[in-house]
Amino acid sequence: MSMRNIVAIDLGASSGRVMLAQWQRSSQQITLREVRRFANERVQRQGYDCWDLDALEQAIRAGLAQLDAEGIVLDSIGIDTWGVDLVLLDAQGQRVGEAVSYRDTRTHGLMEEAIDALGKARLYQRTGIQFLPFNTLYQLRALHQQQPDWQARVAHALMIPDYFHYRLTGKMNWEYTNATTTQCLNITTGTWDRELLAWAGVDACWFGTPHPPGNRVGEWHTAQGRPVPVIAVATHDTASAVLATPLLHEDAAWISSGTWSLMGIERLEPCVTPAAQRANFTNEGGAEGYRVLKNIMGLWLLQRVCSELQITDLAALIAQAAQEPACRALIYPNHRRFINPDSMVEAIQHACAEQHMPVPHTPAALARTIFDSLALLYREVLLELTALRGAPLRQLHIVGGGSQNPLLNQLCADACQLPVMAGPVEASTLGNVGCQLIALGEVADVAALRHVIRLNSDTTIFSPQRDSVFAAHEARFAALSQPFKELAYDKAD
Repeated sequence: MSMRNIVAIDLGASSGRVMLAQWQRSSQQITLREVRRFANERVQRQGYDCWDLDALEQAIRAGLAQLDAEGIVLDSIGIDTWGVDLVLLDAQGQRVGEAVSYRDTRTHGLMEEAIDALGKARLYQRTGIQFLPFNTLYQLRALHQQQPDWQARVAHALMIPDYFHYRLTGKMNWEYTNATTTQCLNITTGTWDRELLAWAGVDACWFGTPHPPGNRVGEWHTAQGRPVPVIAVATHDTASAVLATPLLHEDAAWISSGTWSLMGIERLEPCVTPAAQRANFTNEGGAEGYRVLKNIMGLWLLQRVCSELQITDLAALIAQAAQEPACRALIYPNHRRFINPDSMVEAIQHACAEQHMPVPHTPAALARTIFDSLALLYREVLLELTALRGAPLRQLHIVGGGSQNPLLNQLCADACQLPVMAGPVEASTLGNVGCQLIALGEVADVAALRHVIRLNSDTTIFSPQRDSVFAAHEARFAALSQPFKELAYDKAD
């Protein structure tokens, strides 16, 4: 077959899309078309901050129905989403309770409880996962403690993309890359850790065997009854994004830049050394090997500021921010106060005031504070990654929506003193499509896919300025970040 029609459903924490990819084998060309874009807005239900799964499913089905109505014969469908969150089902496959978002406060204090009960080093050695207060392990503990009426009815627990697999096919699946984000998977055995699940107070039988990306879950049927394979791609969106990062050398790091900035390197083996634990790196599954990375709060801060101030012209805001003085005010982006504040503007202003820094009041000043702080945090993580490798990193790839921000890309190059290659923008979608192409036998392997991605993507190089202002502010940021590192993993050793 010379052409394939492939659907990539890419759900982010703020929006989702149904994308059609057309693959020409002879020219190795991938053409993307956005079929449907929709908001992914959290809703308040029963006192919890939740995902509106019904609205998301309706939008997904509407996109598939549109393609069917256009007469496009589909070869396969794949879904990727954020990690950590799950959906509970009863024995009949009906939803139990709500799909509570990781930004909800119900897990407050439970990470500390886990560390006290299980030991920080032991937890890290078993899972290799970064200590974040919203990890699935703590969500399950919250379920046990706070929603026993929900728990009593549960027979199955599915991650978000596997839930939509189930809704489209009627088949249950547990895809590996997303399962690794939970802090419930044993990094040695690759299976669910029964001891950790027992501490959380939930039944290990809720979870099936994790499968590597590329397996065929089942079929979605068109209005005419035609079956279309649904393939479990690398369903964690970062895993898909990294799969589509055109890495050329082993000494390259990457940032998947969006609502979160995920910064890391690829390794065939996990890194669970004491140094990795102290630096709080996570080891998540990839299409090949592991993604050793750190979660950085990312453009969530800017998204919230723009929402609160009703800013819609992002390009104009970035241009205005470029004219602001560099590093006038700095924050530590990973401070817990920025996870889901009532007002992001006030959270940033209060953080600056507490450190006796100039308080940013204008949108441009707020944006510049965010960009400078992210660039310095990127540098901090880069140095930690370099120490873990024991060898220098020489190139940095930025992919995803954030790669369209030329100011942040340049600031990152300046702060890290590395050339930055920005693009592709559609990394998660391309990785999703690429995994399907491999599963369909159209592309041989990951290396061949990355060659295809290079052929089909534009990248922009940002060269570091040697007279960067960041060198003068590195020590200041380090001093600033230390008292701001108040997430519980920094307090509980």
